[in-house]
Amino acid sequence: MASHTSKAFLSLGRINVPCLRLQGFVNRVTYATDMTKTSYGNDDLREKSNTGPFREKTKRDAGEPRTNRMLLDQDWTAVYPAATPFRSNSVPLPVRMGYPMKGSVPPEKKGNLELIKIPNFLHLTPGAIKKHCEALKPFCTKWPSALDTDAQCDQHFPIKVESTDYASAGVSVRNPSARIIHLRIKLSSLNLDDHARKKMLKLVGERYCKDTDILTITTDSCPLRQQNYDYAMYLLTVLYHESWKTEAWEAEKTVADMEEFSWEDSPSQKNILDMLVRMKMAGEEESEEVREQLLGRKEVQEYKDSVTRLKNEGESESTMLQYKEAVKKVFNL
Repeated sequence: MASHTSKAFLSLGRINVPCLRLQGFVNRVTYATDMTKTSYGNDDLREKSNTGPFREKTKRDAGEPRTNRMLLDQDWTAVYPAATPFRSNSVPLPVRMGYPMKGSVPPEKKGNLELIKIPNFLHLTPGAIKKHCEALKPFCTKWPSALDTDAQCDQHFPIKVESTDYASAGVSVRNPSARIIHLRIKLSSLNLDDHARKKMLKLVGERYCKDTDILTITTDSCPLRQQNYDYAMYLLTVLYHESWKTEAWEAEKTVADMEEFSWEDSPSQKNILDMLVRMKMAGEEESEEVREQLLGRKEVQEYKDSVTRLKNEGESESTMLQYKEAVKKVFNL
């Protein structure tokens, strides 16, 4: 009887038999039996459905590289119209980059990460630049005829500002050296008198080049380029106005305090003039007219230039040789 009852339980499913208290047991048996009859394997799920997490994606075959299909007269601006990372299938060049293994060459361009990391200028070819210029040409004006030469440009635009842009393959495109500003101007283009010019030279120090007459102001203390530009213009303005100021103590300067040697009323001028007067007018009275004639002689002017150069530039082989030749001409030696 027990065997017949169990079979009935399995076939009928759920039967309430409260007297025997077998309801829980029957439920469990029925659940297990249903699962065994209605469960499917993973293979059956894949066959019945093409969607879901078990879907297999079909792989696409890699096509022929674009470089093999390019024509000789290919428009390169259509391949690289803008700044784009390196694409090996689009560049028909045998480019190699990377660390070469022992006894081999650097890796080829296909799948080369080193070529992808760095910026390239494949979009800035001569043909692309020519197209850009042609597109911008209608918006440009004719170059002014008053600025045809460099001398005319320097006359109308005496201040020149120089800065540098950097292109680097790093974590950041910013370069600290890009903030540096170099401002250059010819000192002769500034409206300065003799006093202001000498004071300007004292203030700028080594920033002035005597050979080229150019004053260079370099600013790099500010974090931004525009800030350094404003600071350079501020320094030039302050130097100009300070040079024109005359302080009270400047009136007390003596000959020893002068920045340059002055021939006028100097001991060298008095000595050479007295000697020439005695040689020419022995026992005669000297006059102011005679002194002016002696100072206007060619050999005396050469002597003046040699002494001035010797005092200002210091003793050197060329200055001493010039001074020697000037003295010989003065005394007819």
